[in-house]
Amino acid sequence: MEPITVDGGKGTIELGADGIIHLVWKPGIVLDGVDVHAAMARLTEITDGSEYPMLVDMGRTKAVTRQARDVFKIPSAASRIALLGSSPVDRVIANFTIERQALPCPTRFFTSRDEALGWLLQIPPS
Repeated sequence: MEPITVDGGKGTIELGADGIIHLVWKPGIVLDGVDVHAAMARLTEITDGSEYPMLVDMGRTKAVTRQARDVFKIPSAASRIALLGSSPVDRVIANFTIERQALPCPTRFFTSRDEALGWLLQIPPS
């Protein structure tokens, strides 16, 4: 399927041929609760009640608000989530979210796309 723009235009979401949901946030944005709710609504639309692993490309996200972090606690169609980032700031944002929240599914941070995809599909890294 082609990527669908998340309401508000801060990201895109698609179900890839690999069976993984790909959520890509634009670089430099501040995620708030409305943005995450919008992404979850699109996720629900494209998964039609099924669960899939999800790769979230944080791509140098500037910040994640408390309201956005609260939305992460809500169960969704994601069976596990790999957060993909590229900078120390991405790692801090992700680890703050992962370590301080009771998340509804296994969630890990990666800087390697291949390792993230391997973990999502339970393939050991080479």
